[in-house]
Amino acid sequence: MKLVVCGTDAQWNYLTSLNETVEWVRVDDAIKLNNENADAYFYLHDYEKTTPITIETQPVFINSMHNTLHLLALPNNFIRINAWPTFFEQPIWEVAGVTDSNVHTILKNIHKKIINVNDEPGFISARVVAMIINEAYFAKGDHVSSAEDIDTAMKLGTNYPYGPFEWCQLIGAKNIVALLQTLSIQDVKYTPAPALINEI
Repeated sequence: MKLVVCGTDAQWNYLTSLNETVEWVRVDDAIKLNNENADAYFYLHDYEKTTPITIETQPVFINSMHNTLHLLALPNNFIRINAWPTFFEQPIWEVAGVTDSNVHTILKNIHKKIINVNDEPGFISARVVAMIINEAYFAKGDHVSSAEDIDTAMKLGTNYPYGPFEWCQLIGAKNIVALLQTLSIQDVKYTPAPALINEI
């Protein structure tokens, strides 16, 4: 099985550690990805910022947190995943798109289970985490407590693996704000906290 990956060093190192018998190929951009013949493709940068991928039949897994497959007008061989840090490394991925037997075979070979979700911005877990981070920044902006104390309270009180500020640092404030801004178009409750916007 040959899988082509376009992503960061961390993403590449993680994926290739999942199955050493796979023929892994790393490319720098979408143009080089389009020129490879493989069983599946992983484009793990923000898809909306790239040269269009023209693969027509084999599965193409894309990291598109803000734009849906419908909005991007992508064919049925494209599958959205969450390649944000802390989500990408989980044993179960949320996916949006058509997951046929070929897709299941690919994912089984890299030991991933999936949950099919609606083709919506942020999927489910990232949307929830983004809101937790946003509320933490509202609390910080209102001088409720320090970032360090909020992180500690959330980890101890909810058993989260990271505090909201730690999570934001790992994911990137720019990513969180961009998702919240997309979601806030339909619902103002997702409006980013001013203190979070200041982190960009």
